[in-house]
Amino acid sequence: MKTIKNILACLGLLSLSGLLIFAVQDAPSDENLEKKIINDYNVYALNVPENLDFAGEALPLGNPDILERMDRELLVNTYWQSNALLMFKRANKYFPIIEPILEKHGIPNDFKYLAVIESGLTNAVSPAGARGVWQIMKATGRENGLEINTNVDERYNLEKSTEVACKYLLEAKERFGSWTLAAASYNAGKAGVARRLKEQNVSDYYDLLLGEETGRYMFRIVALKEILNHPDKYGFNFRHKDLYKPVPTYKVAVDTAVTDFVKFSENFGINYKILKLHNPWLREPHLNNKSRKEYFIDIPEAGYYSKP
Repeated sequence: MKTIKNILACLGLLSLSGLLIFAVQDAPSDENLEKKIINDYNVYALNVPENLDFAGEALPLGNPDILERMDRELLVNTYWQSNALLMFKRANKYFPIIEPILEKHGIPNDFKYLAVIESGLTNAVSPAGARGVWQIMKATGRENGLEINTNVDERYNLEKSTEVACKYLLEAKERFGSWTLAAASYNAGKAGVARRLKEQNVSDYYDLLLGEETGRYMFRIVALKEILNHPDKYGFNFRHKDLYKPVPTYKVAVDTAVTDFVKFSENFGINYKILKLHNPWLREPHLNNKSRKEYFIDIPEAGYYSKP
Protein backbone atom coordinates (compact mmCIF):
# COMPACT_ATOMS: atom_id res chain seq x y z
CA MET A 1 0.00 0.00 0.00
CA LYS A 2 2.86 2.39 0.87
CA THR A 3 4.46 1.65 -2.53
CA ILE A 4 1.21 2.49 -4.35
CA LYS A 5 0.90 5.75 -2.40
CA ASN A 6 4.43 6.72 -3.31
CA ILE A 7 3.79 5.98 -6.99
CA LEU A 8 0.58 8.05 -6.96
CA ALA A 9 2.36 10.93 -5.20
CA CYS A 10 5.08 10.92 -7.86
CA LEU A 11 2.49 10.93 -10.64
CA GLY A 12 0.70 13.85 -9.00
CA LEU A 13 3.90 15.81 -8.69
CA LEU A 14 4.74 15.20 -12.34
CA SER A 15 1.22 16.32 -13.41
CA LEU A 16 1.47 19.53 -11.34
CA SER A 17 4.90 20.25 -12.80
CA GLY A 18 3.51 19.83 -16.31
CA LEU A 19 0.65 22.24 -15.60
CA LEU A 20 3.05 24.84 -14.25
CA ILE A 21 5.30 24.48 -17.32
CA PHE A 22 2.32 24.98 -19.66
CA ALA A 23 1.08 27.91 -17.59
CA VAL A 24 4.46 29.60 -17.84
CA GLN A 25 4.57 28.95 -21.58
CA ASP A 26 1.05 30.38 -22.10
CA ALA A 27 1.54 33.49 -19.98
CA PRO A 28 2.57 36.48 -22.14
CA SER A 29 5.90 38.02 -21.37
CA ASP A 30 6.02 41.61 -20.18
CA GLU A 31 7.32 42.60 -23.62
CA ASN A 32 4.51 40.83 -25.49
CA LEU A 33 1.89 42.23 -23.12
CA GLU A 34 3.25 45.74 -23.66
CA LYS A 35 3.10 45.27 -27.45
CA LYS A 36 -0.50 44.06 -27.18
CA ILE A 37 -1.56 47.12 -25.17
CA ILE A 38 0.18 49.47 -27.60
CA ASN A 39 -1.30 47.79 -30.67
CA ASP A 40 -4.83 47.56 -29.29
CA TYR A 41 -5.24 51.25 -28.46
CA ASN A 42 -3.66 54.16 -30.24
CA VAL A 43 -3.93 57.90 -29.77
CA TYR A 44 -2.97 60.04 -32.71
CA ALA A 45 -2.11 63.68 -33.15
CA LEU A 46 -4.70 65.29 -35.39
CA ASN A 47 -4.23 67.36 -38.50
CA VAL A 48 -6.11 70.63 -38.08
CA PRO A 49 -7.90 71.21 -41.39
CA GLU A 50 -6.54 74.23 -43.27
CA ASN A 51 -9.94 75.75 -44.04
CA LEU A 52 -12.22 75.90 -41.02
CA ASP A 53 -15.03 78.41 -40.70
CA PHE A 54 -18.05 79.33 -38.66
CA ALA A 55 -21.08 80.59 -40.58
CA GLY A 56 -18.83 81.32 -43.56
CA GLU A 57 -16.35 83.33 -41.47
CA ALA A 58 -12.88 81.76 -41.70
CA LEU A 59 -10.69 81.02 -38.69
CA PRO A 60 -7.26 82.71 -39.01
CA LEU A 61 -5.34 79.44 -38.64
CA GLY A 62 -2.12 81.05 -39.89
CA ASN A 63 -1.94 82.59 -36.42
CA PRO A 64 -0.07 80.06 -34.19
CA ASP A 65 -2.19 80.93 -31.14
CA ILE A 66 -5.41 80.25 -33.07
CA LEU A 67 -4.00 77.01 -34.47
CA GLU A 68 -3.05 75.72 -31.02
CA ARG A 69 -6.43 76.59 -29.52
CA MET A 70 -8.24 74.89 -32.39
CA ASP A 71 -6.00 71.83 -32.07
CA ARG A 72 -6.84 71.61 -28.36
CA GLU A 73 -10.60 71.52 -28.93
CA LEU A 74 -10.34 68.96 -31.72
CA LEU A 75 -8.24 66.72 -29.48
CA VAL A 76 -10.44 67.14 -26.40
CA ASN A 77 -13.66 66.43 -28.26
CA THR A 78 -12.30 63.63 -30.45
CA TYR A 79 -10.87 61.69 -27.52
CA TRP A 80 -13.83 62.28 -25.22
CA GLN A 81 -15.37 59.51 -27.26
CA SER A 82 -18.43 58.70 -25.16
CA ASN A 83 -19.58 62.31 -25.12
CA ALA A 84 -18.99 62.83 -28.84
CA LEU A 85 -20.86 59.65 -29.71
CA LEU A 86 -23.81 60.86 -27.66
CA MET A 87 -23.74 64.11 -29.68
CA PHE A 88 -24.05 62.11 -32.92
CA LYS A 89 -26.98 60.20 -31.48
CA ARG A 90 -28.84 63.23 -30.09
CA ALA A 91 -28.18 65.41 -33.13
CA ASN A 92 -30.11 62.95 -35.29
CA LYS A 93 -33.10 63.43 -32.98
CA TYR A 94 -33.03 67.19 -32.36
CA PHE A 95 -31.38 68.86 -35.39
CA PRO A 96 -34.51 68.27 -37.52
CA ILE A 97 -36.42 70.49 -35.05
CA ILE A 98 -33.75 73.20 -34.79
CA GLU A 99 -32.66 73.49 -38.44
CA PRO A 100 -35.92 74.74 -40.02
CA ILE A 101 -36.34 77.40 -37.30
CA LEU A 102 -32.81 78.71 -37.93
CA GLU A 103 -33.51 78.76 -41.66
CA LYS A 104 -36.82 80.59 -41.18
CA HIS A 105 -35.01 83.42 -39.40
CA GLY A 106 -32.04 83.55 -41.77
CA ILE A 107 -29.64 82.23 -39.11
CA PRO A 108 -26.73 80.18 -40.51
CA ASN A 109 -27.12 76.45 -40.00
CA ASP A 110 -23.83 76.35 -38.07
CA PHE A 111 -25.61 77.78 -35.03
CA LYS A 112 -27.09 74.37 -34.29
CA TYR A 113 -23.61 73.46 -33.03
CA LEU A 114 -23.87 76.31 -30.54
CA ALA A 115 -26.77 74.43 -28.96
CA VAL A 116 -24.59 71.30 -28.85
CA ILE A 117 -21.88 72.94 -26.74
CA GLU A 118 -24.34 74.91 -24.63
CA SER A 119 -26.23 71.89 -23.32
CA GLY A 120 -25.14 68.70 -25.04
CA LEU A 121 -28.66 68.80 -26.56
CA THR A 122 -30.20 68.11 -23.16
CA ASN A 123 -32.44 70.15 -20.88
CA ALA A 124 -29.47 71.14 -18.77
CA VAL A 125 -29.50 73.53 -15.80
CA SER A 126 -26.43 75.72 -15.33
CA PRO A 127 -25.11 76.92 -11.94
CA ALA A 128 -26.20 80.43 -12.96
CA GLY A 129 -29.77 79.26 -13.60
CA ALA A 130 -29.80 79.02 -17.41
CA ARG A 131 -32.04 76.21 -18.59
CA GLY A 132 -32.96 74.12 -21.57
CA VAL A 133 -31.16 73.14 -24.76
CA TRP A 134 -30.35 76.81 -25.50
CA GLN A 135 -29.43 77.63 -21.89
CA ILE A 136 -31.65 80.70 -21.59
CA MET A 137 -31.62 82.79 -18.43
CA LYS A 138 -34.93 83.63 -16.78
CA ALA A 139 -34.74 87.38 -17.50
CA THR A 140 -33.80 86.81 -21.16
CA GLY A 141 -36.63 84.34 -21.60
CA ARG A 142 -39.25 86.65 -20.10
CA GLU A 143 -37.96 89.63 -22.10
CA ASN A 144 -38.53 87.57 -25.23
CA GLY A 145 -42.02 86.38 -24.44
CA LEU A 146 -41.45 83.03 -22.74
CA GLU A 147 -43.67 82.08 -19.83
CA ILE A 148 -41.51 81.11 -16.87
CA ASN A 149 -42.96 80.18 -13.49
CA THR A 150 -43.29 77.14 -11.25
CA ASN A 151 -46.14 75.77 -13.36
CA VAL A 152 -44.79 76.38 -16.88
CA ASP A 153 -41.23 77.04 -18.05
CA GLU A 154 -41.06 77.50 -21.80
CA ARG A 155 -37.26 77.54 -21.79
CA TYR A 156 -37.72 73.77 -21.91
CA ASN A 157 -39.84 74.03 -25.06
CA LEU A 158 -37.30 73.39 -27.84
CA GLU A 159 -39.26 75.14 -30.56
CA LYS A 160 -40.00 78.27 -28.52
CA SER A 161 -36.52 78.49 -27.03
CA THR A 162 -34.97 78.17 -30.49
CA GLU A 163 -37.11 81.11 -31.59
CA VAL A 164 -35.77 83.16 -28.67
CA ALA A 165 -32.18 82.18 -29.47
CA CYS A 166 -32.71 83.29 -33.08
CA LYS A 167 -34.03 86.68 -31.98
CA TYR A 168 -31.02 87.20 -29.70
CA LEU A 169 -28.54 86.20 -32.40
CA LEU A 170 -30.10 88.45 -35.04
CA GLU A 171 -29.86 91.41 -32.66
CA ALA A 172 -26.24 90.53 -31.86
CA LYS A 173 -25.34 90.22 -35.54
CA GLU A 174 -26.88 93.62 -36.19
CA ARG A 175 -24.83 95.10 -33.36
CA PHE A 176 -21.45 93.49 -34.08
CA GLY A 177 -21.61 92.84 -37.83
CA SER A 178 -20.16 89.35 -37.39
CA TRP A 179 -21.75 85.97 -36.82
CA THR A 180 -18.69 84.91 -34.82
CA LEU A 181 -19.06 87.82 -32.40
CA ALA A 182 -22.81 87.21 -32.26
CA ALA A 183 -22.14 83.62 -31.19
CA ALA A 184 -19.52 84.72 -28.63
CA SER A 185 -21.99 87.19 -27.17
CA TYR A 186 -24.40 84.32 -26.58
CA ASN A 187 -21.89 83.14 -23.99
CA ALA A 188 -20.50 86.42 -22.63
CA GLY A 189 -23.46 88.73 -23.25
CA LYS A 190 -23.71 91.52 -25.79
CA ALA A 191 -22.59 94.14 -23.26
CA GLY A 192 -19.64 92.01 -22.18
CA VAL A 193 -18.36 91.50 -25.72
CA ALA A 194 -18.87 95.18 -26.59
CA ARG A 195 -16.92 96.24 -23.51
CA ARG A 196 -13.97 93.97 -24.26
CA LEU A 197 -13.81 95.05 -27.90
CA LYS A 198 -13.67 98.67 -26.80
CA GLU A 199 -11.15 98.09 -23.99
CA GLN A 200 -8.77 96.16 -26.23
CA ASN A 201 -9.33 98.33 -29.33
CA VAL A 202 -10.00 95.39 -31.67
CA SER A 203 -12.95 94.37 -33.81
CA ASP A 204 -12.54 90.59 -34.17
CA TYR A 205 -13.21 87.72 -31.76
CA TYR A 206 -9.91 86.05 -32.60
CA ASP A 207 -8.00 89.20 -31.56
CA LEU A 208 -9.63 89.38 -28.14
CA LEU A 209 -8.03 88.31 -24.88
CA LEU A 210 -10.89 86.56 -23.11
CA GLY A 211 -11.55 84.43 -20.07
CA GLU A 212 -11.29 80.66 -20.25
CA GLU A 213 -14.92 79.89 -21.11
CA THR A 214 -15.57 82.55 -23.77
CA GLY A 215 -12.02 82.18 -25.08
CA ARG A 216 -12.67 78.50 -25.87
CA TYR A 217 -16.26 79.01 -26.96
CA MET A 218 -15.94 79.43 -30.73
CA PHE A 219 -13.22 76.79 -31.00
CA ARG A 220 -15.47 74.28 -29.27
CA ILE A 221 -18.32 75.08 -31.66
CA VAL A 222 -16.10 74.67 -34.71
CA ALA A 223 -14.57 71.46 -33.32
CA LEU A 224 -18.01 69.88 -32.83
CA LYS A 225 -19.05 71.04 -36.29
CA GLU A 226 -15.97 69.42 -37.83
CA ILE A 227 -16.30 66.14 -35.90
CA LEU A 228 -20.05 65.74 -36.39
CA ASN A 229 -19.67 66.34 -40.12
CA HIS A 230 -16.76 63.91 -40.55
CA PRO A 231 -17.24 60.93 -38.21
CA ASP A 232 -15.02 58.54 -40.20
CA LYS A 233 -12.16 61.01 -40.25
CA TYR A 234 -12.15 61.16 -36.44
CA GLY A 235 -12.64 57.45 -35.85
CA PHE A 236 -16.34 57.27 -34.94
CA ASN A 237 -18.09 54.14 -36.12
CA PHE A 238 -21.85 53.70 -35.93
CA ARG A 239 -24.80 52.64 -37.99
CA HIS A 240 -27.80 54.82 -38.72
CA LYS A 241 -29.91 52.52 -36.54
CA ASP A 242 -27.61 53.35 -33.60
CA LEU A 243 -28.73 57.00 -33.65
CA TYR A 244 -31.66 58.28 -31.60
CA LYS A 245 -34.79 58.70 -33.68
CA PRO A 246 -37.33 61.50 -33.38
CA VAL A 247 -40.77 60.26 -32.34
CA PRO A 248 -43.52 61.80 -34.50
CA THR A 249 -46.01 63.85 -32.50
CA TYR A 250 -49.16 65.84 -33.04
CA LYS A 251 -50.29 68.91 -31.10
CA VAL A 252 -53.34 69.11 -28.88
CA ALA A 253 -54.62 72.60 -28.12
CA VAL A 254 -55.56 73.29 -24.49
CA ASP A 255 -57.13 76.61 -23.39
CA THR A 256 -58.42 75.58 -19.97
CA ALA A 257 -56.89 74.37 -16.73
CA VAL A 258 -55.83 70.73 -16.54
CA THR A 259 -56.26 69.39 -13.03
CA ASP A 260 -54.51 66.03 -13.53
CA PHE A 261 -52.01 65.29 -16.27
CA VAL A 262 -51.93 61.62 -15.28
CA LYS A 263 -55.57 61.22 -16.36
CA PHE A 264 -55.03 63.62 -19.28
CA SER A 265 -52.22 61.36 -20.56
CA GLU A 266 -54.31 58.22 -20.27
CA ASN A 267 -56.89 59.76 -22.58
CA PHE A 268 -54.26 59.63 -25.34
CA GLY A 269 -53.02 56.12 -24.62
CA ILE A 270 -49.80 57.18 -22.88
CA ASN A 271 -48.63 57.65 -19.31
CA TYR A 272 -47.52 60.77 -17.46
CA LYS A 273 -43.81 60.00 -17.92
CA ILE A 274 -44.17 59.94 -21.71
CA LEU A 275 -46.20 63.15 -21.67
CA LYS A 276 -43.38 64.83 -19.72
CA LEU A 277 -40.71 63.47 -22.07
CA HIS A 278 -42.36 65.32 -24.94
CA ASN A 279 -43.44 68.35 -22.93
CA PRO A 280 -40.71 69.10 -20.37
CA TRP A 281 -41.95 72.70 -20.18
CA LEU A 282 -44.92 71.45 -18.13
CA ARG A 283 -43.30 71.67 -14.71
CA GLU A 284 -46.12 70.37 -12.49
CA PRO A 285 -48.66 67.53 -12.80
CA HIS A 286 -51.39 70.09 -13.49
CA LEU A 287 -51.86 73.27 -15.54
CA ASN A 288 -53.23 76.35 -13.78
CA ASN A 289 -54.05 78.46 -16.85
CA LYS A 290 -56.14 81.09 -15.06
CA SER A 291 -55.80 83.40 -18.09
CA ARG A 292 -57.27 80.79 -20.48
CA LYS A 293 -54.14 80.96 -22.62
CA GLU A 294 -53.91 78.49 -25.51
CA TYR A 295 -51.14 75.94 -25.07
CA PHE A 296 -50.12 73.24 -27.54
CA ILE A 297 -49.20 69.90 -25.97
CA ASP A 298 -47.19 67.36 -27.99
CA ILE A 299 -48.66 63.86 -28.06
CA PRO A 300 -46.66 61.00 -29.63
CA GLU A 301 -48.19 59.12 -32.52
CA ALA A 302 -49.72 55.79 -31.57
CA GLY A 303 -47.51 52.72 -31.49
CA TYR A 304 -44.13 54.25 -30.63
CA TYR A 305 -44.32 53.42 -26.95
CA SER A 306 -46.27 50.18 -27.23
CA LYS A 307 -45.28 47.39 -24.90
CA PRO A 308 -43.63 44.42 -26.68
